[in-house]
Amino acid sequence: MGSDFLCRAETRRVLWVMGGVFAFSLLVQYFELPYGNFIGSLFSGLNSNRMNNNNTQINFTAGFDTKIKSGKPGVELLKPNRTLAPEGAKEFGNILKGHVVPMLEENNKDDTVPLAANVESAPMIPLAPQIDDNLTASSNLATRSDEVAGIVPLASYFPSAPMIPPTPQVYDNLTAPSSSTTTRNVSAITVPLNSNDTIQLMNSPAPAVSLRHVDDNSTVLSSSRNAYGATPAPTEATGQLRNSLASSGNGYTMTKKTPVAKKESDKLVKGVVSISEMTNMLLQSHQSNLLTNPMWSSAGDEELLSAKSQIEIGANSISDLGLYAPVYHNVSRFKRSYELMEQNLKVYIYKEGKRPVFHQPPLKGIYASEGWFMKQLKASQQFLTNDPNKAHLFYVPFSSQILEQVVYVPGSHSFTNLKAYLKNYLDLIKGRYPFWNRTQGADHFLVACHDWAPEETRYEMANCIKSLCNADLKEGFKFGKDASLPETYIVSADTLRSLGGKRPSQRKFLAFFAGSMHGYVRPILLKHWQNKDPIMKIFGKMHNSDYIRHMKSSKYCICARGHEVNSPRVVEAISYECVPVIISDNFVPPFLETLNWESFAVFVQEEDIPNLKSILESIPLRRYLKLYNNVKKVQQHFLWHPESEKYDTFHMILHSIWYNRVFQIAS
Repeated sequence: MGSDFLCRAETRRVLWVMGGVFAFSLLVQYFELPYGNFIGSLFSGLNSNRMNNNNTQINFTAGFDTKIKSGKPGVELLKPNRTLAPEGAKEFGNILKGHVVPMLEENNKDDTVPLAANVESAPMIPLAPQIDDNLTASSNLATRSDEVAGIVPLASYFPSAPMIPPTPQVYDNLTAPSSSTTTRNVSAITVPLNSNDTIQLMNSPAPAVSLRHVDDNSTVLSSSRNAYGATPAPTEATGQLRNSLASSGNGYTMTKKTPVAKKESDKLVKGVVSISEMTNMLLQSHQSNLLTNPMWSSAGDEELLSAKSQIEIGANSISDLGLYAPVYHNVSRFKRSYELMEQNLKVYIYKEGKRPVFHQPPLKGIYASEGWFMKQLKASQQFLTNDPNKAHLFYVPFSSQILEQVVYVPGSHSFTNLKAYLKNYLDLIKGRYPFWNRTQGADHFLVACHDWAPEETRYEMANCIKSLCNADLKEGFKFGKDASLPETYIVSADTLRSLGGKRPSQRKFLAFFAGSMHGYVRPILLKHWQNKDPIMKIFGKMHNSDYIRHMKSSKYCICARGHEVNSPRVVEAISYECVPVIISDNFVPPFLETLNWESFAVFVQEEDIPNLKSILESIPLRRYLKLYNNVKKVQQHFLWHPESEKYDTFHMILHSIWYNRVFQIAS
């Protein structure tokens, strides 16, 4: 009897000890060990409440093991628990940027813009939480005074407009007053990662960057690309980083929820999409599930709806001697849309923005298209309005080239500063005007030619209509919303007038290419065809005069991608009446909504480079002559003039933006 009692007592003692150990392990697990563990997840609700009691701490449940003191009271960062890699650095920077962003000083007395060295030393501004299908967040912004100098009340623009939650106010000099403080609560954020994903925390200070003043008539900043090549990404690895992030589909990038429904064609594509398939995707993208509904209607919306109806029901008998029907998908539809644009379109250009990033783009170099568009739009009396209430479209007037030259920190391998700079500007116009909030940016547009533009504008400007030189389906280009911008290398005013070439019978070379060895395609091209055949003129870099002479003497001009899908050779080939042969998988050519590219160009997949000569020789002479004549017919759409002319590049870019906006409007 006594022994049984002792046995039971000993058993209870063991159970108590085991229970205590288990309870202690739970406490240690909850307060000390990495977030995301199964046991810790049992207390996720408690953890969320604990987070909300600390206004500045952010918890990323993505596998971090230690906290790093930031130097600011109550602020901690999380240290990753796995091997560091460049791919994760950009994403982690994006996540941090979505919550605390250093502001940029605008009214500097000298010619430099100091970039915040780190988060600790910079004034803070609350930002709207980024939300993706696989990432959720909630926040409570502290109230702040509405009586801020320079902020125009919403009612002054739309007296009958519904009230909307105010966005964080940003001041003219993009610096929050030192006397004001703002806090926010952020609930736990789940960031799903694949098992092979790694994260790097970039913690290098950003030095001050010197600006060079450029007047409107001077020789502008030198291009970071050479005459016939693309700008390399910060490193070759960084270029791979952007491609892998764009196509991975892991769901750990942060984008803002919008009323625009996703379409299959909006998703990043896999494999190679042919030009015929692109055309079909473009037609499908104008279906109802891509349409946007503004928060309140405007007179401009009604005018766009009317234009849409007239374009759709327009007769097919419209003719114009200046338009050659075979090079268009539907010449009557284009003609009617173009006429309605000329009659109705009004664009408002935001006057805010510090030069030279805003309002002062280069007019020479490889990215000159964005500069010439801005210059000619500002000179246009026909399309501009000073009354934003009358505008159908709002132009964000920044230069992606100057943004990279001024704001990017060399060697950082990070786009964080560039994105933060644009984010601060958007906060400024959101706080000062109601127009972005009305459509979540769907009636705003940008024109950017730098290779990095898709990444710089991917998140905060996701809803904007983007006219991009780097029009890559694998980089998130969206049919029916975005437009492809023709890349034009401009050295001088003479470049605009250098046209024409030899007659077909005098073009003695079958194919021609010359350029730097950027990217992975061009080395393959030279490996198979350099010095292999006398009629296949394939070279590396070449002097400009020899380059033009070969273009004017060749039947086909090879437009091979560099680091990115775009190349100025497309426009150059058309200018010199050489049939462009585009070797750039998933490149969306300019003005695809209007032009039938298969009527004047040849598309060869990258994997078919070894068969390039046989592919070109298989094209019958009669077919080549049609291609050649059609190149001459579309030439007018790829020309810049000192003063814009009907159907030229400026008007075609504007038409692409207009057309896409018209077909985004819900009936």
